[in-house]
Formats: sequence, structure tokens, C-alpha cells
Amino acid sequence: MDPCPFVRLNVESLALKLPLATKPAGSRVHPSNTPRFCKVRIKNFPSQTAILPFCSTTNDSPPDTSASAAGFHLDSTSIRRLSGKPITLRVEVYTGRMGHTCGVSGGKLLGSVQVSVDLGHVQSNPRVFQNGWLKLGNQPDKPAARLHLVVRSEPDPRFVFQFGGEPECSPVVFQIQGNIRQPVFSCKFNADRNSRSRGWRTFPGEKERAGRERKGWMIMVYDLSGSPVAVASMITPFVPLQGSDRVSRSNPGAWLILRPNGFSVSSWKPWGRLEAWRERGPIDGLSYKFELVTDNGGPSGGIAIAEATMSVRKGGQFCIDSRIMKDSGLRSRSPVNGFVMGSTVEGEGKVSKPVVQVGVQYVTCIADAALFIALSAAVDLSMDACRLFSHKLRKELCHDEQEFFS
Repeated sequence: MDPCPFVRLNVESLALKLPLATKPAGSRVHPSNTPRFCKVRIKNFPSQTAILPFCSTTNDSPPDTSASAAGFHLDSTSIRRLSGKPITLRVEVYTGRMGHTCGVSGGKLLGSVQVSVDLGHVQSNPRVFQNGWLKLGNQPDKPAARLHLVVRSEPDPRFVFQFGGEPECSPVVFQIQGNIRQPVFSCKFNADRNSRSRGWRTFPGEKERAGRERKGWMIMVYDLSGSPVAVASMITPFVPLQGSDRVSRSNPGAWLILRPNGFSVSSWKPWGRLEAWRERGPIDGLSYKFELVTDNGGPSGGIAIAEATMSVRKGGQFCIDSRIMKDSGLRSRSPVNGFVMGSTVEGEGKVSKPVVQVGVQYVTCIADAALFIALSAAVDLSMDACRLFSHKLRKELCHDEQEFFS
């Protein structure tokens, strides 16, 4: 398998230094305990937001504490489109709290800086476009706040796959290379409500629960020779909270992602565990947590490497990325370094053919890629598993006695 060229544009080492208050505080002087954040923008890309720590050093040395934005991922099409001339990366600095209140932005613009980015030859070599302090504002004779940032690019080649249909429809999975689509896997989905663990054990305390539940879903991934190379199995049923019709954070459903144990096709060992639930709040969301399973197989020994919420209506992106992990406060003993995986998830009720990207350093053989395919299928199916129990599922997801819609 040959990877596709990708480039990651990193915006990191972000910190803010405010001017010394030599006069009584006015509109130009902002106290250091005021919340600060920045928005990083490139034309035609979604903006990135990051909290700005305050820097107290009096010289031009790098900040003692800093933050990073999520960065921008550029595929070969974006690189070709943008490499004709330098593009402008703009960082806007705000004081106040992020978000909106009554439709009004919660932050006040303090100033902005711009960095010119030339994407020529970035596919093969890392480049640094900015490293140091920049002044906010354009009045040279007046004290001003300063922003520290590093803007750099690094090659980030990835394997790209796409499901040929919805995971519950047992599709073929293609590898994408430009305009070429080559089949590499096939999937088989099973919605047997009465299925049990088949050769692998469940974790303690995960017993079948009475009442309404969605259970027994499983998707098997096969290579082109017909050999099974990965499995996503629903090991904890998705059950609504008592007196409710939604799967709650306190009682999530769970999947186990498994890989072959040696050369036997009937023996499997756990690789990862995915939990999912329906999040309450201003935005109706699908929340998830993914852990790598350690050798002892117990839930307490898992290493959390992804945790987030996406809109149920709009869908989103399931992502494993060490930079996002750090911003989310996940444990530091993770082996993840840089981008690992991204998978698209459509909103509830929409046709979903997930596109999966996997960093080349995490794929040493075809079976490695199959694990990420199984995981992306489990995430996509969790959108259906967390559908409100007052709503019906499509027939492919239901056992014979269940009601469904066409």
C-alpha cells in the first residue's frame, strides 16, 4: 500500500505577554488574570481556537508555559491549490471568555498578527515560518501586548480508506490514492441480539441487562484473501437510562476491537475499547472514549487516547491525535505521538460512508490498518446505537423481532 501525501501545519508555543502598567489601568492595559484566547485562521479552513497562557518573563526568551492550536491538515489537493503563492495565517487574540452569550461573542479583540506561509516543497521537508514574539497592534511608539508563537509544517503522509457503503450494510472498503480506488477489505455486519462473546471474554460487571437494549452488534473485517483480520464487537449493550430514552454517560455502551491472536483465525485478543453515550447539553452530542487495552486486558489497565463529543445532527470527526490528547488532559503515558487516525461520522439519519485516514507510522502490515477500519465502523455504528429509544432503527441494525423503519 502506498500512502497519500499530507502536510500538517502546526501552530504552537502560544503565549501572551502584556505591557507593564506604568500608568493607571486603562483600556490599553489588561490584567493578567483576565481570560485570554486566540483564534487561528486560514482562508477556506475552519478556524482553530486555543487558550492563551500569560507569560511573565521580561526578556525575549521562549515562554515558560505555552499552548498549541489543533493545527491544519492539508491533503495533496489543498497543497496544490495553495502552493502557487504564500498564504496568510492570522492569529486574533481576545480577552474574556470563549463562546457566545445571547448571540454575542464573549471575547473582546485585543489585537492580531499575521504570518506568511509558503507551501512550496513542504511535502518532503519540514519548514519553520515563525518562531518568536510578535507585537499585537501597529503603533510602534506605544507599549503593546506581544504574542509568542511557532508556525511550522511537517510532512504527514497517511493511508486513506473509504467504506463503499454504510458499515451495517457489509460493504467493501477501498484504499484511496488520488483518483484510484482499490478494494482492500470487505466487511460483514451481524446484528444478532442473542450473540455472546465468541472466544474472547468480556470485562467484569458487563452483564446483560433486562429491558430495552441494543446488543450483539458485530462487524468482521476481512482481507482480500477472505481471512478475518479485525473485529468490532459490542460487548456492553446500549441501554437507556431508567425513565429516559437515551444512553447516558453513567451507563455507556461499549465495543471491543480485536485482532487475531497469532495465526489462528478462531482466537482473538483485545486491542482497544470504545465507550459511547448520548450527551446532554446545549448541543445534542455523541460522546466517546477510546482506550488501548493493555496486556492484562482489564478495564483499569487501559490507556485513554481519545475522548470527545460530536454533534448528533451534524456529525463530525473521530480523531486520535497526541496534540488533541494533551489539550484534553488525557494521560501522558500514551504511546501516541502525532496524528494517528481520523474518521468521518455523518449525523444521525444520514447516509454514512466513513473516510478513514491513518498515519503511516502506525501501519506495518495490512492487519494494522484493519484495526482502524473496525474502530471507525464501531464509532459510526455508535451513532445508531445511541439513537433515542423513542426512535426506530433501520432494518439492517435490527433483529427479526425488532421494529424498524425502511
